[in-house]
Amino acid sequence: MIDKKPEWLKVTYTQSEAISELKSLMETKRLHTVCEEARCPNIFECWQQRTATFMILGSICTRACRFCAVDSGRPNELDLQEPERVAESVAAMGLKHAVITSVARDDLLDGGASIFAACITAIRERTPGVSLEVLIPDFMGNDDALRVVLEAKPNVLNHNIETVKRLSDKVRAKAKYDRSLRLLTRSKEIDPAIATKSGIMLGLGESLDEVREALYDLRSSNVEIVTIGQYLQPSSSHHPVILYRTPEEFEQLKKDAYQMGFRHVESGPLVRSSYHAGEQMTGERG
Repeated sequence: MIDKKPEWLKVTYTQSEAISELKSLMETKRLHTVCEEARCPNIFECWQQRTATFMILGSICTRACRFCAVDSGRPNELDLQEPERVAESVAAMGLKHAVITSVARDDLLDGGASIFAACITAIRERTPGVSLEVLIPDFMGNDDALRVVLEAKPNVLNHNIETVKRLSDKVRAKAKYDRSLRLLTRSKEIDPAIATKSGIMLGLGESLDEVREALYDLRSSNVEIVTIGQYLQPSSSHHPVILYRTPEEFEQLKKDAYQMGFRHVESGPLVRSSYHAGEQMTGERG
């Protein structure tokens, strides 16, 4: 375990009118953002640009992954009006690209897939030109739930493997490495036109060779976009940081990933799953 963060992980937080407006909007609409709930280090950069990742299905997760800062426990009742409030917020913010994610809801038969689909539909009705990315849980391997989301036609289907295969069971609650790969493979089989994306964190005790193996597994599952970032321990009760990877290591992994055939790669210490998500839609190299 390492206590002191290296210089390249230090972030300067700057409050602004745009950030205050966005925070007020989220509170007024009774919405959650993963930016706040997961304590993302890029929150002020993204909010300054008036972009945010909406977290639906409440703020309490049915899983307790050892890396995640989101609260776990018994979820609240399903909020069927949430999709409309998300759509209203996307319109009010004037977004061109929106990301929708959620807590895991293993208490629901479809894992919340119908609410994902309702959000996509509601946003498209209010803001037809917006591109949409969904960052979904694994739905416990339920193909029918996955199909419900895909039939709503998001532009990007994202599901994170989070870590290498050897460490997956140790740091992810209930999720399975092979199940995640299967979900990504099935997404492309169900609708080849929808881009697939995944992400991995470094610093949990993996080797760089294991990271390359995970990247190879993702490409073998037809994943097109990948994000690679540094794990940061949310609290003393979470999995410790074993190692801080250097910017040079992230740059090398980026080159390796492009050589494997990924269409877009975001790789750096502060990269998170939704970082520069809108730019990934252009198909240009990051």
